[in-house]
Amino acid sequence: MEVYQATIADLEGVANLFNAYHVYYEQPSDVEGARNYIKERLENKESVVFVVKNNQMYVGFTQLYPTFSSISMKKSWILNDMFVDPEARKQGIGQTLLQKAKDYARETGAKSIVLETAPDNYTAQKLYEKNGYERDTQFYHYELSLSY
Repeated sequence: MEVYQATIADLEGVANLFNAYHVYYEQPSDVEGARNYIKERLENKESVVFVVKNNQMYVGFTQLYPTFSSISMKKSWILNDMFVDPEARKQGIGQTLLQKAKDYARETGAKSIVLETAPDNYTAQKLYEKNGYERDTQFYHYELSLSY
């Protein structure tokens, strides 16, 4: 298996995984929308995407978005998306992606990596906690939906 930072050359493979990720979260399949979204992020350098390939097949990805901490005056990364193809699970791909994200965060001088997951996603919670992520008990998370 190989893990590396995706470029525009990986667009089709990442877009297909991103679409599968959307379907997993009960969103309608939209390969063209996924392709356009990932293309914009990569071309505009608005996110960092890491992929895992096994025998030339894209089997997993994670996407990081930059943010900044005013209190620490340092960069942080939001691990916003992570997905492993269901047929490729239980092979350490999620672990590999988390390690790659951690290495990258350190290389870029980041203070932390933050993420969120569904309360019933116990498998992901276990993986995150195994890797040193701690559930926030200090702050509440709020969201203002601007749906039209």
